[in-house]
Amino acid sequence: MSELHQAAAAGDFDQVQEILGCKKCDPNQRDVDWGYKTPLHWAASKGDTEMARILIEHGARPCLRTEMGRTAAHYAAEAGSLAVLRLLHSFHAPLDKEDDGGDKPARLAQIYGHHECVAFLKKAEVEGQAYRKMVAEKGLSVDDFDEEWEEQGKDQHEGKIGSVS
Repeated sequence: MSELHQAAAAGDFDQVQEILGCKKCDPNQRDVDWGYKTPLHWAASKGDTEMARILIEHGARPCLRTEMGRTAAHYAAEAGSLAVLRLLHSFHAPLDKEDDGGDKPARLAQIYGHHECVAFLKKAEVEGQAYRKMVAEKGLSVDDFDEEWEEQGKDQHEGKIGSVS
């Protein structure tokens, strides 16, 4: 776990700000010992809006996924953090990705009884899809794809196929 991961997980905003200011750590570094969580995953799981904001402002990518395919939105939804979900939406983060179990953030919010989050996510999913469509029509791109996670999934899938006799 990097110094930035530890500070984000502990909710130490001043330490995170110092680390990011000095560019000591990559805000997108994945912690292999903790399921490939990034500092943003930790902030979202804690419902720490200001921590999430500073991480994103310093380059943290909300589309990055853990080994189980979860984005920061999944963790915010599970925690019932409407404020973090709103923040992620304001940065056009993907709020409609399915994790490895097929669950979108809205489903996790529903499972945990976070009704306000469910209502927000249903609306935000539609808005996010419209935004991505508009951006694509303009020939632009949006950062909603985790290349590394997708490649790992492809490799794992090919490994399973290759090992069947």
